[in-house]
Amino acid sequence: MDTRAFHKPVMPFSVCKNLVILPITDRLAEPVFNLRTNHHMQHEYAIETHNLSYSFSKTDKVIDSLSLRVPTGSIYGFLGPNGAGKTTTMKLLCGMLPGKHSNISLLGKPLDQCMPEVFAEVGTLIEMPSLYLNLTAYDNLRHLCILNGYDSSVIDPILETVGLAHTGKKLAKAFSLGMKQRLGIATAIIHKPKLLMLDEPVNGLDPAGIVEIRNLLIRLKEEHGITVFISSHMLSEIEKTCDHIGIIHRGKLRYQGTMEGLTNRPGLSKEVQFIVEDAPAAAEKLLPVFPGIRVLNNRAIQINIDEDVQVSDINRKLVELSIPVEGIEVKKGLEEWFMNMTNEK
Repeated sequence: MDTRAFHKPVMPFSVCKNLVILPITDRLAEPVFNLRTNHHMQHEYAIETHNLSYSFSKTDKVIDSLSLRVPTGSIYGFLGPNGAGKTTTMKLLCGMLPGKHSNISLLGKPLDQCMPEVFAEVGTLIEMPSLYLNLTAYDNLRHLCILNGYDSSVIDPILETVGLAHTGKKLAKAFSLGMKQRLGIATAIIHKPKLLMLDEPVNGLDPAGIVEIRNLLIRLKEEHGITVFISSHMLSEIEKTCDHIGIIHRGKLRYQGTMEGLTNRPGLSKEVQFIVEDAPAAAEKLLPVFPGIRVLNNRAIQINIDEDVQVSDINRKLVELSIPVEGIEVKKGLEEWFMNMTNEK
């Protein structure tokens, strides 16, 4: 769902308390070959909440005392299993749910005092993008420019940024799911936001589409200075995309910090993958020694080991059992740790 429908267009010289918001057209008058904006004041956190709670009924809290700290200039992954409270949190941050917003700040501005004006600097895409399927990518953005008074000179650079400049007269209904998602992101960044919030942006995409979205988000951060906040239930993708992470489970924040800090947690196990000639046969030989061994495919097995166990010792054991090893890959056992944490009641 595109949240533009929930916010009135920002009128010229709208006043947010003592803050004067310049007209959108003035900020977009220059050709946008780079989406980076001039920040007169950099706030430490692009998103900040303090003990945020929310309930749909009197008996069950969907969000429970959530205190998010999303550093400016980061790609922050908001990770949790389905039903953990990710989308509800996103809708609260976007002002889409009724209730008090006094404990939410976006770009250093209290949401309850600066809504909807603050969304002149925020791009959002919650759930599926709202597109005109019988229009081209260009005409989708042109229609958005007309409705909101944006300068249409931004369209070609935006399409180039999201990798849709080549689509020409192809209608959006003929786009792949990944292309539609990138067009949705284009609608969210057309006004040069400082903050971009995306709910499950790679959900349902094939591997190629996932890589396209990942590369786009990294590019938006590195080349255009946009802070990106994404929700996901896919740990592996968050690992590859984000530099900061928050993990939510049953409405509570279970971890918040850098990805580096998470992967270096003491006591975290290691996932060791061995490339062998016959994985099922190797697993059968190793099962008495390593009961938790997994067969990943015909040529790969995985063994989870404690941090103090040496990979070389396991490799030596494989050689003793006449199992030739063709390759070894070692990863921190984030997946096992995440599964154990989110399975807790």
